[in-house]
Parts: sequence; C-alpha cells; structure tokens
Amino acid sequence: MSNYNLQVTWSGKDALSDSDPDKVISGSDFNTEFTAVKTAVNSKANLNGSASETFSAVTAAAGTSTTQVATTAFVETATSSTNIADQVYPIGAIFTTVTAYANSAAVVTAIGGTTWTAFGGGKVLVGLDSSDSDFDTVEETGGSKTHTLSTSEMPAHTHTYDQASSPSGKSGGGDSVYEAVSTGSTGSTGGGSAHNNVQPYIVVYFWKRTA
Repeated sequence: MSNYNLQVTWSGKDALSDSDPDKVISGSDFNTEFTAVKTAVNSKANLNGSASETFSAVTAAAGTSTTQVATTAFVETATSSTNIADQVYPIGAIFTTVTAYANSAAVVTAIGGTTWTAFGGGKVLVGLDSSDSDFDTVEETGGSKTHTLSTSEMPAHTHTYDQASSPSGKSGGGDSVYEAVSTGSTGSTGGGSAHNNVQPYIVVYFWKRTA
C-alpha cells in the first residue's frame, strides 16, 4: 500500500520567467501526476473488502490495546491456546476437568501451556490458613482416610451394673444381711476398628501447570 505524493513541482513553475520552457504545463506533467495518483489509489483496499483482496498493516506487539488496526497475525497470537493459557492458567494454576487426558502433552494440546502434572490424587483441596499449622503452607498435606480412636479420644462415660454379695451369716434367725463390697466389670463390646473419615465427594481430574 503506497501513499500519493506530488510528482511535479507545480508551485515552482510560477516563479519561473515567462521565457523558461519549464514554466509551461505540459501533457507529460499531467500524465506523470495522474499516473502517481492512479498507482496510489489502486494500492488501497476497498472499504467493503473481499476474500481475494490483500490488505497489510503493521502488526502490533502482543498485548497492545489501542485503536490500531489488528492484523490477522495479531489476532492469532492473542487468541492462541498458549496465550489464553498464560492468561487463564499461569504457571502454578490448577486446572480441573472431568476429561481423562492421557498426559501433559494432551493437556497442552487442549488448553495450552508447556508442562502440566497430575495433582492432588485422592485428596481434596483446602484454602491456606496462616493461623492454623495444619493449613499454613501451600501444598502441605495431612489427614487420613480412616482413623482408630485412642482412649483419650473417646467421650468420657461410665458403665453401671448391680451385683449382690454373699450373705453375712447373721445369727438369731431373721433375714440375712448382704454386704455390697465386691467389684466387677461389665462385658466387653466393640471391635476397635478404624472408622471412616471420608466426606461426601465427587471425583475429578486435577492438573497443575509447572511450565
């Protein structure tokens, strides 16, 4: 695409003397000027455009936000999967999906980035809490799927039962007197197995972008 520039110094002719042959405007002058106009006009794209017309412009740098014309090269860069991944899933971001991608390369093909690793297998995610030592470090792990209660973890409780002792053998007839001085224990119950700690859940795939 070229711009039109004057080819003949028209204003300079006025300063020439009447006897100077260059003062005369010739058909050649008009031909030179109109040819330059034609070349410039023909190199411009029509506003309505068509699929066969070529149009070129300087491609803006990625991230440019102005009224400058956006070329196809700029648009392709701005909307590429890699660029979108950089904005939506920067390095360190977690991608959640129910699609079973085979490996990191499959995730890259789907949403961009460079390297992804499977993340959080068999675990739920929890927000960081700097005031709680269990949750104050990123990617800190803990907890267990099952747990067996220790004695100190069981609720405080008592068991009661009735047990009669042997008669005291009081002389002189009458009712015998029973002394409740013996102790005993209740029967044992419970198996001591670990109890289930699993909260209600739904399984998804987690991927962490590492590059």
